[in-house]
Amino acid sequence: MIRQHFSHVETWVFDLDNTLYPPRMRLFDQIEQRMTAWVMRELGVDHDHANHLRGHYWQLYGTTLAGLMREHGADPVGYLADVHDIDFSVLEPDPGLAAQISALPGRRIVYTNGDAPYAEKVLRARGLSGLFDAVYGVEHAGFLPKPEAQAFATVFALDGLDPARAAMFEDDARNLAVPHAMGLRTVHIAPEPEPAPHIHHHAEDLSGFLRLLLET
Repeated sequence: MIRQHFSHVETWVFDLDNTLYPPRMRLFDQIEQRMTAWVMRELGVDHDHANHLRGHYWQLYGTTLAGLMREHGADPVGYLADVHDIDFSVLEPDPGLAAQISALPGRRIVYTNGDAPYAEKVLRARGLSGLFDAVYGVEHAGFLPKPEAQAFATVFALDGLDPARAAMFEDDARNLAVPHAMGLRTVHIAPEPEPAPHIHHHAEDLSGFLRLLLET
């Protein structure tokens, strides 16, 4: 049973994008389009180069924003407000997922590389508002993103969670390496598994995994 592997967990840490909503809703596609447009406008480059930089900085620094800050001195507040100015109506409420999250014993938090105001809008659109004890964005780590070890250390210290008694759900496998090293139980939520020593569990769908976890 899956449940036995989580009997010690007191804090449940959830990533946001493509974790608390499925990739098929394609919300992040809108954000990527706005990222590319921002790079084109602010750096004065064409679409292809802007799109390349967006992906290159994400791969190299963990987020496009981190690369833009380091390489170009971008203002993170203005950037995040711009790229998160999107249509949230593509998200659907999920009463089943809401019930599963509310049934988890202990504290429940969200930790995203987006900002907290954006996260709250996503939670509202998914019918998940009020289910979490805290919502942390990249701003809570001084705009240092996952997978940076210091970002996790800052947010987890701010929250006061005990890594040895916590679990994390995340769609980007890179972002589970540090939590695993810190002692968290790790769950990779993605269409395809990426077997690695730092991933304890994989599931295509968060709701399906929580259903199994909560079985008595």
